[in-house]
Amino acid sequence: ESYVELRPEDISVVLSEYFSILTLFPSAKPTDFNFLKVIGKGSFGKVLLAKRNLDGKYYAIKVLQKRIILNRREQKHIMAERNVLLKNVKHPFLVGLHYSFQTTDKLYFVLDFVNGGELFFHLQKERTFPEPRAKFYIAEMASALGYLHSLNIVYRDLKPENILLDFEGHIVLTDFGLCKEGISQTETTSTFCGTPEYLAPEVLKKQPYDNTVDWWCLGSVLYEMLFGLPPFYSRDTHEMYNNILHKPLVMRSGASSTAWSLLLALLEKDGTRRLGSRDDFNEIKAHTFFTTINWDDLEQRKVQPPFTPNVNTPYDITNFDPEFTEETVPNSVCYADHSIVNASVMEADDAFLGFSYAPPSDYSFL
Repeated sequence: ESYVELRPEDISVVLSEYFSILTLFPSAKPTDFNFLKVIGKGSFGKVLLAKRNLDGKYYAIKVLQKRIILNRREQKHIMAERNVLLKNVKHPFLVGLHYSFQTTDKLYFVLDFVNGGELFFHLQKERTFPEPRAKFYIAEMASALGYLHSLNIVYRDLKPENILLDFEGHIVLTDFGLCKEGISQTETTSTFCGTPEYLAPEVLKKQPYDNTVDWWCLGSVLYEMLFGLPPFYSRDTHEMYNNILHKPLVMRSGASSTAWSLLLALLEKDGTRRLGSRDDFNEIKAHTFFTTINWDDLEQRKVQPPFTPNVNTPYDITNFDPEFTEETVPNSVCYADHSIVNASVMEADDAFLGFSYAPPSDYSFL
């Protein structure tokens, strides 16, 4: 047998041809799904509960308007979200991406349907959580953040609205639009983004920052779970910013000494002295607050969640806000204008080049 030696430039051409063939056969399109209910809304579009016609499986499909994204020059964030979702498929506390595809006017993310409700939804109902319950959630969040950091990804936008519970009561982090790829412990970024209540001081000051901003956010979420409000909250945004930058964390009753020790270490205004600044997730795991946590069991979902959401069926939407679920599903989502366009042509001169994705097993023609 004889072999032909390929040069690197030849391999590049072969791979390019291979991927263009893949995009000729998109494995998902809007008409593959029956869109049932609106379950969420954001700046760029809606999240809908949908049932796949082929096998009856339920998914959450995030439908984004290209026009709005382009007008706000946010395509980098959207592509970052897609890239991060693709890397996350193997972590138990991060939402999984099944498909992504696009039509001439919309982008579609086909995600796990997680129906235990937002953590924010449950926190609002109960006002605060008992410390053991808060500890369980914080440990699962820390595990997810540690995993992202191991991929050199900073999450940047940890807040109760982005933290869902699955039907068993485990944490699922969603919404990777504000993640920053390629940030390691030794690298920094200075982009201003995130939610005001949870912004770390270095982000507010537009200073370079690294993955320790996520540990600040983790401290803010823990504080809110224990006491009902973010740590430096004020209705006056300027006052809140000033509090984050300058006000010391005031001790309150109702939390253990180890909880306070963790809060003080995470909500350290100097990022270089914050818990996690030297050895990232390993420092968090080693804190005395987590002495009772078996991290291996936790990451294998062997630890029994302290609360089980009231979920009766795989498509139960009772834990979603009626403000969304009572809204009519727009026809344009299901049957987008000019939607069946050759995918490779569509992506070729597109701001969202390479957006479409399907798992390799779906390409049965190969």
